[in-house]
Amino acid sequence: MKRVEITDKAAEVVRQLKAKHGELIFHQSGGCCDGSAPMIFEKGEMYLDDSDVHLGNVEGVDFYMHQDQFEYWKHTHLTVDVTEGRGASFSLEIPLGLRFLIHSRLLTEEESLFFNSK
Repeated sequence: MKRVEITDKAAEVVRQLKAKHGELIFHQSGGCCDGSAPMIFEKGEMYLDDSDVHLGNVEGVDFYMHQDQFEYWKHTHLTVDVTEGRGASFSLEIPLGLRFLIHSRLLTEEESLFFNSK
């Protein structure tokens, strides 16, 4: 079972970014501006620590969320998508005229039991 997934369109953008930048990570901080949107960085460019929760891997890219933000999202299944328009962040897709975003839904009872048993 996966807590985070990705749309085909967003996966294509991730593949383009990986070809150009190498290993990547997604991070969703919950900070100001576009901080509550998923941002993608070159691996090692974003400082991660014990306050970051690893939610899974999408298109070969680890997805992390700050623990404070995770408290708000822990009951949801997340899907990374992409849309046209420039966000207000340093995320690697911004120069392409695109920005990543999250679609969410509540976890099913089965998913909730699965993720809460870990």
